[in-house]
Amino acid sequence: MVGPDHESPGKRPTVYIEPNWGETHMKMTKKSLWLALLASFALVAAACGDSSDTNDASTDTTEADTAEAEESTDDDAMEDESSDDEAMEDDGAMEEGALPGDGKTANMGRANWSSGYVHAQILHDLMEEIGYDVSSPDGLEFAPDLGYQTMARGEMDFWANSWYPGHLSWWEGDLPDGTRIGDNLERLEGSVMPGGGLQGMLVTKSWAEENGVTSLDQINGDEALWSQLDSDGNGKGEFYGCPEDWTCDDIMASQIAFAGWDQLEQTQAGYDAMFAEFLTKAQAGEPAIIYTWTPTAYLAQAIPGETTMWLSVNTLLDDSNPLDREGGEAYEQEGYTGLGDDVCLGEDGCQLGWTAADIEITANKAWLADNPAAEALFYAFKPPLIDMAIAGVALSDSDGSQAAVEQISADWIADNRDVADEWIAAAMAAG
Repeated sequence: MVGPDHESPGKRPTVYIEPNWGETHMKMTKKSLWLALLASFALVAAACGDSSDTNDASTDTTEADTAEAEESTDDDAMEDESSDDEAMEDDGAMEEGALPGDGKTANMGRANWSSGYVHAQILHDLMEEIGYDVSSPDGLEFAPDLGYQTMARGEMDFWANSWYPGHLSWWEGDLPDGTRIGDNLERLEGSVMPGGGLQGMLVTKSWAEENGVTSLDQINGDEALWSQLDSDGNGKGEFYGCPEDWTCDDIMASQIAFAGWDQLEQTQAGYDAMFAEFLTKAQAGEPAIIYTWTPTAYLAQAIPGETTMWLSVNTLLDDSNPLDREGGEAYEQEGYTGLGDDVCLGEDGCQLGWTAADIEITANKAWLADNPAAEALFYAFKPPLIDMAIAGVALSDSDGSQAAVEQISADWIADNRDVADEWIAAAMAAG
């Protein structure tokens, strides 16, 4: 997966932020927000299912359940403690007015890319609503390599920032007790944003159109193209990739080996620094290529269809693990073809070359088994993709602090109280 510099998480180069975003995310240059976000996200949602779908419980039922829970909490002098309509019971295990998380703690973490901060914080706040004492996610912030180890050891109970199938590669390591990392983890399939992680390569639109560029394979095979990307004169064209402690960098290294892209190489550095450099070039019409993903505010700056275009990849990586990396079979890509030619280049249609990843929750298996209410909340939790993209724009226009993350998350919950209450009701029913 992907994100900003680990040294300064949440920061973005403000020189590239549209000034009016601070007043409202709708006051951007004519096409930027909706072309960059809706064009990318709506198609993903259509192909992978609406991530805002919730359980089948009706609004009336949810409101009744919520009112019932509030009544049982506020009325300390209830005379009929056995009433099913005024207190939740679990074979007598829960006292009247209790929340399923009362007396329980949860060590929550998050990944070190800011595009995942807000939905992680929303989940944190909902966990508190059902009674849990939850650590702030920013206290346990990791890249995937350390995140899954920490979770498997029981030092972190869960996070909401898994990108599957690519992150399954991190399940293959061994712990000192002789168990495999994945033996100690539980994947909450279908949680958060199924298919929400659209990913691929952006290229400078004007340069691509002037040179007839359609795919990375084409660039690799034509010296007149890759030489324009060779900034250091070493005989290879460069594209901006991912920091070394994520997963996408390993996938791209495998793609290069598998596809035989001998004239291309990946530049690795802090993502924000790479993106700032890429955007400067793209806005100037200079040749440049970068890996990026959704949901993120980066697209609202790159503006696919206007400043940049998605670039096709003709050779799809299979599960042969060409670099013999531990867990490298999970790097296989089925590709994604859901974007149109208004935002994506391709000789025979768009093929991003990357699977739209499932953004999901992963938890320590033993902890999850002891917390059925949390598990129910995890499965119900599906924040809308477009909402999280807009939240990313808001975060990019802020100072990037944890306080900003918390405020944006609290505002989303307040604005979507009915949806949040349905998720809470699922957790309460399982508690």
